[in-house]
Amino acid sequence: MNWQDFSKLIKFRLTFLVVFSASITFLLGSRVGGNDINWVNWGKLIIGGFLVTGAANCFNEIIEKDLDKLMKRTMDRPIPSGHLTTGQALILGLLMALGGTYLLGSLNLPTGLLSVFSILFYAFAYTPLKRITPIAVFVGAIPGALPPLIGYVAGFGKIDDIALIVFAIQFVWQFPHFWAIAWVLDDDYKLAGFRLLPTGKRDLGSALFTFAATLVLVPVSFLPNFYQHAATWVGYVSIACSLVFLYLALMLLIRRDILSARKVMFASFFYLPVVQLIFLFGFKGK
Repeated sequence: MNWQDFSKLIKFRLTFLVVFSASITFLLGSRVGGNDINWVNWGKLIIGGFLVTGAANCFNEIIEKDLDKLMKRTMDRPIPSGHLTTGQALILGLLMALGGTYLLGSLNLPTGLLSVFSILFYAFAYTPLKRITPIAVFVGAIPGALPPLIGYVAGFGKIDDIALIVFAIQFVWQFPHFWAIAWVLDDDYKLAGFRLLPTGKRDLGSALFTFAATLVLVPVSFLPNFYQHAATWVGYVSIACSLVFLYLALMLLIRRDILSARKVMFASFFYLPVVQLIFLFGFKGK
């Protein structure tokens, strides 16, 4: 197995975004605790988070190996393409899961427990539901929102109101993010029987759900300021980013085409790191 196969097995770009999110909130958690940043622990979080996320994605591909053969975007993944056997992938996934959980658990117990929960919930709850019901997106949003929570708890040591805020922002963000992706890739998803759009198809209802979720994100993104944890300018930037996101979702509601959905999708990639970074830099204390 070469690097390209390994990268596809762990969904490297997705894994990178997840680890980036957790690394930012680790720094935030360290600031909240009033402690100097422990860069060794930061490194453990990054490596452990990479391994845990990679393991969850690996288990996901093992479960969906026969379905991946049906979709153009996934048929070249290492298992369906024959570059890697299911057994080899399982061993690799287990090693990553054990190594990542050990590293994260060495930071503190809550971080380790949350990492185990994220693997199990993503691989064995969200993954099988994708072919059964659009509610799978809601179920998947739970483990999907755990990385910033895990990063924060790794840095601060416990769950508090700020931990819940970073969780809430990422939780709500995932709905327009995943529905935009599902809209763009709907034809491919249908080949495998995945039901990820709210109504099951590209229509007014799915566009309306996407717009509504983006609308909810506007006040949610303002929570750091509402609870007086962030400087005033953070609120202005957060609201501005949310309104741009909302405008693109409105265009999808009006036009209901793939191009508009793709714009929402790309906007989502920028939105989350920007909001998390400005919260970190604009944090003013509890």
